[in-house]
Amino acid sequence: MPIAAVRRSEALPQEFEDLFLEHWQMLHRTAYAITGRRQDAEDVLQSIFVKLLQRGVTPEVRQHPARYLHRMAVNLSLNVLRTSKRRRLVGIDTVEIQASSEEPDDVRERDERHQRLTEALASLKPRALEILLLHYKHDYSDAQIAALLGTSRGTIAVTLFRLRARLRTLMRSAGVHGDTT
Repeated sequence: MPIAAVRRSEALPQEFEDLFLEHWQMLHRTAYAITGRRQDAEDVLQSIFVKLLQRGVTPEVRQHPARYLHRMAVNLSLNVLRTSKRRRLVGIDTVEIQASSEEPDDVRERDERHQRLTEALASLKPRALEILLLHYKHDYSDAQIAALLGTSRGTIAVTLFRLRARLRTLMRSAGVHGDTT
């Protein structure tokens, strides 16, 4: 359905609505896990479905909707991180006021640790990040991830092992110690 049809207040196709209802929670959790911000996760979710409206539901989406949509969420979330990092580098990032009962030092330390983890995750390739999120955020087993991504369970297990080691190394080099995975 072209986006012009939506502007004319035509109803969305049932197929599009079904895709949204079935996958929006997973996509939102994925985007939130990567960006760390609810607003960014909502923007990613919206972007995914706007792109689907513009392009239409392709045969690839119909054949493997979870795989295709999850990959879109990972890629768009990484784009948000890169854009956010560029804004910070030129000093345009917004300041958020934190309302919390935690001590300021605890909040600052937690935020710095989260920022380092986000930077480490952003340095990973999209497929690697996708595997990590499916395993840790969505609680998929190695076999479920393998089936979703069209690869073997052994490949997923080895990839997860290597990714955990890489993240530990990245976090240590950023000065963050302790278990991050």
